[in-house]
Amino acid sequence: MLSSRVRLVTTTARLVHSLIYSSSRSFMDLKALLSSLNDFASLSFAESWDNVGLLVEPSPPHTVNTLFLTNDLTEEVMEEALQKKADLILSYHPPIFRPMKRITWKTWKERLVIRALENRVGIYSPHTAYDAAPQGVNNWLAKGLGVCTSRPIHPSKAPDYPTEGTHRVEFSVTHTQDLDKVISALKEIAGVSVTSFSARTDDEEQTRLSLNCTQQALMQVVAFLSQNRQFYQKTEILSLEKPLLLYTGMGRLCTLDESVSLETMIERIKSHLKLSHVRLALGIGKTLESPVKVVTLCAGSGSSVLQGTDADLYLTGEMSHHDVLDAASQGISVILCEHSNTERGFLSDLRDMLDAHLENKINIILSETDRDPLHVI
Repeated sequence: MLSSRVRLVTTTARLVHSLIYSSSRSFMDLKALLSSLNDFASLSFAESWDNVGLLVEPSPPHTVNTLFLTNDLTEEVMEEALQKKADLILSYHPPIFRPMKRITWKTWKERLVIRALENRVGIYSPHTAYDAAPQGVNNWLAKGLGVCTSRPIHPSKAPDYPTEGTHRVEFSVTHTQDLDKVISALKEIAGVSVTSFSARTDDEEQTRLSLNCTQQALMQVVAFLSQNRQFYQKTEILSLEKPLLLYTGMGRLCTLDESVSLETMIERIKSHLKLSHVRLALGIGKTLESPVKVVTLCAGSGSSVLQGTDADLYLTGEMSHHDVLDAASQGISVILCEHSNTERGFLSDLRDMLDAHLENKINIILSETDRDPLHVI
């Protein structure tokens, strides 16, 4: 009798713990979740050609209890997500990339949209925003190299910066009586902000005007100034650039603390990516015993990012035949792991980071059916 009671108490305790755990991971409003995801890695870091963000939205209001992570959203993965009661699918690669002219049952990507909407499941894709992020895919890929320092190959620019406009126009006004008229005329141009300060040129007191202009407003400002030869001949036009971000951007240039042989590096990469095979192109004059000190890498398809970088080794998922030949001719060895094999392992780290970032408010699960479509046989 006592043993039965002990088992009952233990079972009850487990049930209570399960209920408490489930209630602590309740849900988030979709808009609030999207805002938090953008705080984690801003979509402004994505490449201009990319299609990122919320791609499929159920009719509002929509709450999310379960966030489902996958590298690629195939029909098999969609079926898994529905079985696991996902409310939002985070698909690293955007399943919608090219514009759709119709939504029918004819193609697999159209069917994904239909099934998502029928089952009230949202689809979100971060893609190159996660490639660029300091804690993103390329940073994870670099962890497999060993102890090293790394920096982006192509740094991102600060998305938010106080300076407005794309150009700065500066010129001086000598006669005070002209100043008010000039400022008044310039302020009537949309997309122009005007500041003024005193300056002395050739022992003559002048007022220096500085304008921040949008690209569109710049042509109107130039047209206005060209009407006054005195202004126009002394006008300076500067192109404004946002500051670069040191740890954010495409690709990574990694310098190892200690050189290792190419053979050792291959084994490290295979272990990190959990692969039994990779593809290798030896650089001209190089062997498996050649030292590796500098590695440039890019998850996915890295040709455009890695091209022109000076390194002992290129690491990426895929490159064109001719780009591999070009690298090898320069004495740079190339390791190819297939496209998504250089990305998918990041999702485990992502789950842990999002759990912490979202303060365990929702369930986050990884796809078990998502895999690279190519296999070595």
